[in-house]
Amino acid sequence: MSNSEKGGGPAVIVVMGVASSGKTSLGERLAEHLGWPFRDADSFHPPQNVAKMAGGTPLNDEDRKPWLAAIATWIDELRAAGKNGIVTCSALKRAYRRIIIGDRPDVALVYLKGSRELIGARMAARQHHFMPPALLDSQFAALEEPGEDERPLVMPVELPKDEIERAVLTKLGLTRFGLN
Repeated sequence: MSNSEKGGGPAVIVVMGVASSGKTSLGERLAEHLGWPFRDADSFHPPQNVAKMAGGTPLNDEDRKPWLAAIATWIDELRAAGKNGIVTCSALKRAYRRIIIGDRPDVALVYLKGSRELIGARMAARQHHFMPPALLDSQFAALEEPGEDERPLVMPVELPKDEIERAVLTKLGLTRFGLN
């Protein structure tokens, strides 16, 4: 039985933001704290998308369709099985979020928001990631910040990681094991 079925917080948490905003770090911390399965959206990309990004070419909407569909399928499989989960995904455009979150009231959106300068510095310090720093500008250009109707929990990335984690757990009504 998922957390939302028990009358608690969301069944699934989607953590969004541009590259190097801290999505994976937060997703892993939340998953460890709650004991929920975690997936990074990067793991849903088909090989041709990874090769394209590694070559410095931004993905277009057509490239993203199978990726977004795979994320949405994973979310729906969790929900159908009565399970919880956390997925991190850039989800830069409203249309992308419509696919992966849509009208699923038990899916929460956490938006990690930060300046180009701060996130650029983080990306420059990052190792072993397939996205080169030059693509960050294209991510900020594509970013459509979530509207109030998307019910985002907006977290500033300049806060310490543990403070962001605590705020997300508190604001979503979650405790150590994902129960209220």
